[in-house]
Amino acid sequence: MRMRQQECGSAYNRILFLGAETEGESSVRLLGKKMALVPYDDSALWGTQKLHQSSSVYNFANRTIQIKQDWKQLGVAAVVWDAAVVLCTFLEMGGIDLQGRLVIELGAGTGLLGIVAALLGAHVTITDRKAALALLESNVGANVPTDLRTKAVVKELTWGQDLASFAPGGYDVILGADIVYLEETFGALLQTLDHLCSDQTVILLSCRLRYERDQNFLKMLKGLFAVHEVFYDSNHDVHIFKAQRNVRNRDL
Repeated sequence: MRMRQQECGSAYNRILFLGAETEGESSVRLLGKKMALVPYDDSALWGTQKLHQSSSVYNFANRTIQIKQDWKQLGVAAVVWDAAVVLCTFLEMGGIDLQGRLVIELGAGTGLLGIVAALLGAHVTITDRKAALALLESNVGANVPTDLRTKAVVKELTWGQDLASFAPGGYDVILGADIVYLEETFGALLQTLDHLCSDQTVILLSCRLRYERDQNFLKMLKGLFAVHEVFYDSNHDVHIFKAQRNVRNRDL
């Protein structure tokens, strides 16, 4: 069996591309291809203790990225979750071409995903609620080089609100990592996605499907968009869904 090895982010220090899955390997599916995913040290990289550290370090886009975390002050919004690292890896592996694209990240938290998108060539608006902006600004300022700083803009966005300050259908790609967990926010999130999308916009959402409410959100999303799973990391149970405006349903 022929095999190609690629360095791809600190959370996945080795990714082995195989022609078929073999027993005992953690597998992922990427755009119809099968791969085996082999982390060097699963417990150290993915354990819950990492959430309580004041910072975490990643390697993406040939750069070392140091992300400040603040669990005590900001809770879940201020730590890096598995879904963000999985989506960063997907982007770095070429899951979608970001070069020159207008991108917006929703519920950015620490900003890792938006930072990686900027390093991969996108023009990124990195958004979250007001309470998270100071940490977000700090991480973006520390990790986006000066010559790319204009490509990474931090902006306040509360879903379902503040939409007038964002151009309708103004983005090529919308990113969200682990933002589907509070049922009371689903309506506002869908309203925000609908506002930001054109017919050509691609939405990429990475998440774990923990509860029935998460499946309910997918059903709601499919009412507005054509939705397909494009990546699944079985080792960490993270799904990536691609959504685009369902033009046929909209025109009926």
